[in-house]
Amino acid sequence: MGLTALLILTWADFLRARERAVRIAEITCRRQEAKLLDDTVELRRLGTGRDERGRLRLRRHYAFELTRDGRTRERGHLILLAGRTESVRLEDQTGRNIFEDPAGHQG
Repeated sequence: MGLTALLILTWADFLRARERAVRIAEITCRRQEAKLLDDTVELRRLGTGRDERGRLRLRRHYAFELTRDGRTRERGHLILLAGRTESVRLEDQTGRNIFEDPAGHQG
């Protein structure tokens, strides 16, 4: 019973973080006059990091695709640390930054 509860809590936390990442990607795209493609984000990396109090927390790196002109696919990246936005970055099709918020003020 304990293992099942732990799995359910872990899955629920994963879903909450993913939903937050989608909202942040949508807000960032809208503010940059772009459209989030496929209305989704992809978890690319899972790791750990320290929060502002020095506590070890879960760090999630997400990627997503967007378009500014309706034809070209561009990439976006965001990092959540313990559910808080750590950074957001958008790149054009060549990989150059078109927007970066290292403090994660977008969401």
